[in-house]
Amino acid sequence: MPFSFPAWYTNPMTQVVLLGITCFCTVGMYSALNNIGAGGTQDISLSDTASGVLYGFFALTGLISGGICNGEQCALDVLIDSLKIQRHGTLGYALYVGALWCHQTQGTRWFLIFAGAILGEIMMSYPLEKDKGKAFGIFWAMFQFGTFIGSVIALAINLKSGMLTAVATSTYIAFIIIIFIGVASSFLVLGPHRIVRSDGTLVKVEARATVREEVRGTMRLFLDWRMLALLPMSFASNYFYSYQAAINEGRFDGPTRTLNGTLSAVGSIAGALLIGFFVLDGTRFHRRTRGYMGLGVVTALTIIVWAVGLSWQVTFTRAEATPDNLINYHDADYKGKGALYFFYYFGDATYQALVYWIMSALTNDPFTLARFAGFYKAIQSAGAAGSFGMDAVMTPYLNEHLASWIPMLVSFPFAFLVIRSIKETNYDDEKMVYINDLKNENQNEVSDEKEVGDKNSA
Repeated sequence: MPFSFPAWYTNPMTQVVLLGITCFCTVGMYSALNNIGAGGTQDISLSDTASGVLYGFFALTGLISGGICNGEQCALDVLIDSLKIQRHGTLGYALYVGALWCHQTQGTRWFLIFAGAILGEIMMSYPLEKDKGKAFGIFWAMFQFGTFIGSVIALAINLKSGMLTAVATSTYIAFIIIIFIGVASSFLVLGPHRIVRSDGTLVKVEARATVREEVRGTMRLFLDWRMLALLPMSFASNYFYSYQAAINEGRFDGPTRTLNGTLSAVGSIAGALLIGFFVLDGTRFHRRTRGYMGLGVVTALTIIVWAVGLSWQVTFTRAEATPDNLINYHDADYKGKGALYFFYYFGDATYQALVYWIMSALTNDPFTLARFAGFYKAIQSAGAAGSFGMDAVMTPYLNEHLASWIPMLVSFPFAFLVIRSIKETNYDDEKMVYINDLKNENQNEVSDEKEVGDKNSA
């Protein structure tokens, strides 16, 4: 008798939560360390170089990652696919944090850059259409809760250690331990063929595509006007992280950097949950209308928050950001800066939620969504690689601010065009498979086989 998982375990939201736990312990810890500034190191140029290499590698692999998951060259079982990808992906974060620690204590630059080179689909395809905004909100909140916990750990350690210009060794050790817990948790995530939605439908999983079919499918993304229209949004979605991290490192001392990281994580959690539950998945309006509302919220936040940030940015230059001129959270100059970091990441969470919601509203097919996610991550990572490279050569802060803000503003009209194409539902166009139908089919097949066996015996 084949082993079957309990119904609660195969529920999409359970899997989204498990994915969130994995990211809580891995990407969350990585983000917490970067939010401290310079990855916790004293060398902002080196940290930017490593992050640029990391995101450049993501850009190269992101475009084909959907095809790798869909293709026939993977392991025989979809579950094994997801486990292998998650296991090796999460281990990369442990290596990267270890490299930062190694540089901090031993000064080994090459190891950090090497680790940067080594170092979606579930939350878009598993849930019902009415739950996709909530799924992102839950995932992003749990992922950022990892950033929050990591920042709190770093804050407590650095406050106890005193006024540090870099992160203590004990902070790195705590982060690495949590990351390895995340590596273990990745083994709990199920493949799509085992998921049963609350209405009894299964996640549609077709036969594996050949390499040629996947290449063609990936190339067709560049002919899909909707994905081309999302290019500016994809490019801008991670571009601003290097600027925000550079300002955090250049203008604040160690304890204050970790406080800003904590406030950033709280802002991300609040933004993801609010837009996911109350705007994008609200029940009072049609789906396209909810998309327009989400776009309006994100546009307003981007204009207001970044305008406030600009008003502060024009008061200082990069040359003034020296170690003897750092702001502490007790200083009068800190007033309003913590709130700015909170709303920077509140707006970031709503921006990320909107672009994922738009893509997930275009189809429910996990194969197509895997390609969408790979395309999005490739363009996103290319932008991030460029932004970290920009900061590594000590570009003026004001230039980085404008280079981060303007692409977001440019992306909104194109996102509006894609939202206009969203249908109220894709279920009418895509064949849905119900678990009860499969059970009935299996029972009928067993009955037919039994009848044939009885006739042969007679």
